Amino acid sequence: MKRQMIFQRYELKYLLDIRQLQAILAAMKPHMIPDEYSHSSIRNLYLDTPDFRLIRRSLEKPAYKEKLRVRSYGRAGEHDPVFVELKKKYRSVVYKRRISLEQTLAAACIDRRQIWPDSQIGAELAYAMDFHQDLRPTVFLSYERDAFCGVENPDLRVTFDTEIRYRREELTLDSDPWGTPILPPGRVLMELKAAGGLPLWMVHALSEQRAYKISFSKYGAAYQKLLLAGQRGERKYA
Repeated sequence: MKRQMIFQRYELKYLLDIRQLQAILAAMKPHMIPDEYSHSSIRNLYLDTPDFRLIRRSLEKPAYKEKLRVRSYGRAGEHDPVFVELKKKYRSVVYKRRISLEQTLAAACIDRRQIWPDSQIGAELAYAMDFHQDLRPTVFLSYERDAFCGVENPDLRVTFDTEIRYRREELTLDSDPWGTPILPPGRVLMELKAAGGLPLWMVHALSEQRAYKISFSKYGAAYQKLLLAGQRGERKYA
Protein backbone atom coordinates (compact mmCIF):
# COMPACT_ATOMS: atom_id res chain seq x y z
CA MET A 1 0.00 0.00 0.00
CA LYS A 2 1.39 3.36 -1.03
CA ARG A 3 -0.54 5.64 1.27
CA GLN A 4 1.41 8.25 3.18
CA MET A 5 2.65 7.17 6.62
CA ILE A 6 3.78 10.43 8.28
CA PHE A 7 1.82 13.69 8.37
CA GLN A 8 2.40 17.13 9.89
CA ARG A 9 -0.24 19.68 8.99
CA TYR A 10 -3.15 21.88 10.01
CA GLU A 11 -6.60 20.33 9.77
CA LEU A 12 -9.54 22.75 9.56
CA LYS A 13 -13.11 21.46 9.76
CA TYR A 14 -16.37 22.88 8.44
CA LEU A 15 -19.93 21.57 8.63
CA LEU A 16 -21.65 22.28 5.30
CA ASP A 17 -25.18 22.04 3.99
CA ILE A 18 -25.79 20.82 0.43
CA ARG A 19 -25.92 24.33 -1.06
CA GLN A 20 -22.57 25.27 0.51
CA LEU A 21 -21.07 21.96 -0.60
CA GLN A 22 -22.05 22.50 -4.23
CA ALA A 23 -20.70 26.06 -4.24
CA ILE A 24 -17.35 25.04 -2.74
CA LEU A 25 -17.01 22.11 -5.17
CA ALA A 26 -17.57 24.58 -8.01
CA ALA A 27 -14.88 26.91 -6.60
CA MET A 28 -12.49 23.96 -6.28
CA LYS A 29 -12.90 22.77 -9.85
CA PRO A 30 -10.11 24.88 -11.47
CA HIS A 31 -7.69 24.24 -8.59
CA MET A 32 -8.18 20.68 -7.32
CA ILE A 33 -8.59 17.16 -8.67
CA PRO A 34 -9.70 13.89 -7.07
CA ASP A 35 -6.72 12.35 -5.29
CA GLU A 36 -5.28 8.94 -6.11
CA TYR A 37 -7.97 7.10 -4.15
CA SER A 38 -10.84 9.55 -4.82
CA HIS A 39 -13.59 7.76 -2.90
CA SER A 40 -13.07 5.56 0.18
CA SER A 41 -15.33 3.72 2.56
CA ILE A 42 -13.35 4.22 5.77
CA ARG A 43 -13.67 2.03 8.85
CA ASN A 44 -11.98 2.81 12.17
CA LEU A 45 -11.58 1.07 15.50
CA TYR A 46 -10.74 3.65 18.17
CA LEU A 47 -8.62 2.41 21.06
CA ASP A 48 -9.38 3.67 24.52
CA THR A 49 -9.58 2.59 28.14
CA PRO A 50 -12.79 1.15 29.63
CA ASP A 51 -13.56 4.57 31.16
CA PHE A 52 -12.79 6.45 27.89
CA ARG A 53 -9.80 8.22 29.38
CA LEU A 54 -8.26 9.33 26.06
CA ILE A 55 -11.35 10.91 24.57
CA ARG A 56 -12.40 12.51 27.87
CA ARG A 57 -9.00 14.22 28.05
CA SER A 58 -9.20 15.22 24.39
CA LEU A 59 -12.57 16.91 24.93
CA GLU A 60 -11.04 19.02 27.69
CA LYS A 61 -9.04 20.73 24.88
CA PRO A 62 -5.54 20.48 26.36
CA ALA A 63 -2.56 21.89 24.46
CA TYR A 64 -1.48 18.33 23.66
CA LYS A 65 -3.73 15.35 23.00
CA GLU A 66 -3.56 12.06 21.14
CA LYS A 67 -5.71 9.26 19.78
CA LEU A 68 -4.97 5.71 18.67
CA ARG A 69 -6.97 3.83 16.09
CA VAL A 70 -6.90 1.02 13.54
CA ARG A 71 -8.13 2.02 10.08
CA SER A 72 -9.05 0.23 6.87
CA TYR A 73 -10.16 1.57 3.52
CA GLY A 74 -13.07 -0.75 2.88
CA ARG A 75 -13.83 -4.11 4.50
CA ALA A 76 -10.66 -5.78 5.82
CA GLY A 77 -10.33 -9.51 6.45
CA GLU A 78 -7.96 -11.13 8.93
CA HIS A 79 -4.99 -11.10 6.56
CA ASP A 80 -5.70 -7.83 4.79
CA PRO A 81 -3.51 -4.80 5.51
CA VAL A 82 -4.80 -2.17 7.92
CA PHE A 83 -3.24 0.96 9.40
CA VAL A 84 -2.48 1.39 13.09
CA GLU A 85 -2.36 5.13 13.67
CA LEU A 86 -1.13 7.42 16.41
CA LYS A 87 -2.64 10.89 15.93
CA LYS A 88 -1.29 13.74 18.02
CA LYS A 89 -2.31 17.38 18.14
CA TYR A 90 -0.21 20.11 19.70
CA ARG A 91 -1.22 23.76 19.52
CA SER A 92 -3.40 23.28 16.42
CA VAL A 93 -0.80 21.26 14.46
CA VAL A 94 -1.71 17.64 13.74
CA TYR A 95 0.99 14.97 13.67
CA LYS A 96 -0.03 11.55 12.42
CA ARG A 97 2.17 8.47 12.40
CA ARG A 98 0.99 5.12 11.14
CA ILE A 99 2.15 1.68 10.15
CA SER A 100 0.59 -0.91 7.84
CA LEU A 101 0.13 -4.44 9.22
CA GLU A 102 -2.02 -7.48 8.54
CA GLN A 103 -5.12 -7.15 10.66
CA THR A 104 -4.31 -10.31 12.65
CA LEU A 105 -0.84 -8.97 13.47
CA ALA A 106 -2.24 -5.54 14.41
CA ALA A 107 -4.70 -7.21 16.79
CA ALA A 108 -1.93 -9.32 18.31
CA CYS A 109 0.24 -6.24 18.92
CA ILE A 110 -2.66 -4.39 20.55
CA ASP A 111 -3.42 -7.41 22.76
CA ARG A 112 0.30 -7.66 23.66
CA ARG A 113 0.54 -11.15 22.18
CA GLN A 114 3.07 -9.87 19.66
CA ILE A 115 5.75 -7.16 19.80
CA TRP A 116 5.41 -4.14 17.56
CA PRO A 117 7.59 -3.98 14.41
CA ASP A 118 11.16 -2.84 14.96
CA SER A 119 10.85 0.64 13.48
CA GLN A 120 10.55 4.22 14.69
CA ILE A 121 6.78 4.26 14.28
CA GLY A 122 6.49 0.79 15.81
CA ALA A 123 8.44 2.03 18.85
CA GLU A 124 6.15 5.09 19.17
CA LEU A 125 3.05 2.88 19.08
CA ALA A 126 4.54 0.52 21.66
CA TYR A 127 5.34 3.45 23.97
CA ALA A 128 1.84 4.92 23.61
CA MET A 129 0.23 1.56 24.37
CA ASP A 130 2.42 1.05 27.43
CA PHE A 131 1.96 4.62 28.65
CA HIS A 132 -1.83 4.61 28.52
CA GLN A 133 -2.29 0.94 29.48
CA ASP A 134 -5.50 -1.05 29.20
CA LEU A 135 -6.21 0.23 25.69
CA ARG A 136 -8.58 -1.84 23.60
CA PRO A 137 -10.93 -1.38 20.64
CA THR A 138 -13.79 0.67 22.08
CA VAL A 139 -15.79 2.27 19.26
CA PHE A 140 -16.30 1.40 15.59
CA LEU A 141 -16.65 4.52 13.44
CA SER A 142 -17.17 4.59 9.68
CA TYR A 143 -17.85 7.11 6.93
CA GLU A 144 -17.78 7.64 3.19
CA ARG A 145 -15.03 9.99 2.03
CA ASP A 146 -14.37 11.89 -1.19
CA ALA A 147 -10.85 13.32 -1.32
CA PHE A 148 -9.21 15.97 -3.49
CA CYS A 149 -5.67 17.34 -3.81
CA GLY A 150 -4.35 20.60 -5.21
CA VAL A 151 -3.26 20.81 -8.85
CA GLU A 152 -0.36 23.16 -8.09
CA ASN A 153 0.05 22.17 -4.45
CA PRO A 154 -0.52 18.40 -3.99
CA ASP A 155 0.01 18.81 -0.22
CA LEU A 156 -3.28 20.72 -0.02
CA ARG A 157 -6.08 18.21 0.54
CA VAL A 158 -9.81 18.62 0.89
CA THR A 159 -12.02 15.77 2.08
CA PHE A 160 -15.79 15.47 2.37
CA ASP A 161 -17.20 12.92 4.83
CA THR A 162 -20.78 11.66 4.81
CA GLU A 163 -22.69 8.80 6.46
CA ILE A 164 -20.59 9.10 9.63
CA ARG A 165 -21.76 6.34 11.97
CA TYR A 166 -20.56 4.77 15.21
CA ARG A 167 -21.33 1.73 17.33
CA ARG A 168 -19.97 -0.23 20.29
CA GLU A 169 -20.98 -3.65 18.98
CA GLU A 170 -19.26 -5.82 16.35
CA LEU A 171 -15.86 -4.14 16.78
CA THR A 172 -14.25 -5.50 13.65
CA LEU A 173 -13.11 -3.98 10.36
CA ASP A 174 -14.47 -7.03 8.54
CA SER A 175 -18.07 -5.83 8.86
CA ASP A 176 -20.70 -3.60 7.30
CA PRO A 177 -20.63 0.11 8.25
CA TRP A 178 -23.81 0.26 10.31
CA GLY A 179 -24.43 2.26 13.46
CA THR A 180 -25.85 5.49 14.85
CA PRO A 181 -25.51 8.58 12.61
CA ILE A 182 -23.44 11.46 13.98
CA LEU A 183 -24.28 14.30 11.57
CA PRO A 184 -27.73 15.83 11.10
CA PRO A 185 -29.45 14.92 7.78
CA GLY A 186 -28.19 16.91 4.80
CA ARG A 187 -24.87 17.87 6.41
CA VAL A 188 -21.34 17.10 5.20
CA LEU A 189 -18.09 17.39 7.14
CA MET A 190 -15.37 19.12 5.11
CA GLU A 191 -11.76 19.02 6.23
CA LEU A 192 -9.02 21.24 4.80
CA LYS A 193 -5.55 19.80 5.33
CA ALA A 194 -2.54 21.96 4.62
CA ALA A 195 1.04 22.45 5.79
CA GLY A 196 0.57 26.22 5.81
CA GLY A 197 -2.07 28.81 4.98
CA LEU A 198 -5.07 28.30 2.72
CA PRO A 199 -5.05 29.61 -0.86
CA LEU A 200 -6.94 32.85 -1.39
CA TRP A 201 -9.53 31.28 -3.69
CA MET A 202 -10.54 28.89 -0.89
CA VAL A 203 -10.63 31.68 1.69
CA HIS A 204 -12.93 33.67 -0.64
CA ALA A 205 -15.18 30.65 -1.27
CA LEU A 206 -15.55 29.98 2.46
CA SER A 207 -16.32 33.64 3.12
CA GLU A 208 -18.90 33.85 0.34
CA GLN A 209 -20.68 30.76 1.66
CA ARG A 210 -20.48 31.88 5.29
CA ALA A 211 -18.77 28.60 6.10
CA TYR A 212 -17.00 28.91 9.44
CA LYS A 213 -14.39 26.70 11.03
CA ILE A 214 -15.66 24.46 13.82
CA SER A 215 -14.05 22.35 16.51
CA PHE A 216 -15.21 18.82 15.78
CA SER A 217 -14.01 15.31 16.56
CA LYS A 218 -15.85 12.32 15.08
CA TYR A 219 -14.84 10.11 17.99
CA GLY A 220 -15.61 12.92 20.44
CA ALA A 221 -19.08 13.34 18.95
CA ALA A 222 -19.64 9.58 19.19
CA TYR A 223 -18.58 9.58 22.85
CA GLN A 224 -20.94 12.45 23.67
CA LYS A 225 -23.82 10.63 21.97
CA LEU A 226 -22.94 7.50 23.94
CA LEU A 227 -23.12 9.52 27.16
CA LEU A 228 -26.49 10.95 26.19
CA ALA A 229 -27.84 7.54 25.19
CA GLY A 230 -26.65 6.12 28.50
CA GLN A 231 -28.45 8.86 30.40
CA ARG A 232 -31.63 8.05 28.50
CA GLY A 233 -31.20 4.31 28.94
CA GLU A 234 -31.09 3.70 25.17
CA ARG A 235 -29.52 0.53 23.86
CA LYS A 236 -30.53 0.25 20.21
CA TYR A 237 -28.91 1.96 17.24
CA ALA A 238 -30.78 4.04 14.73
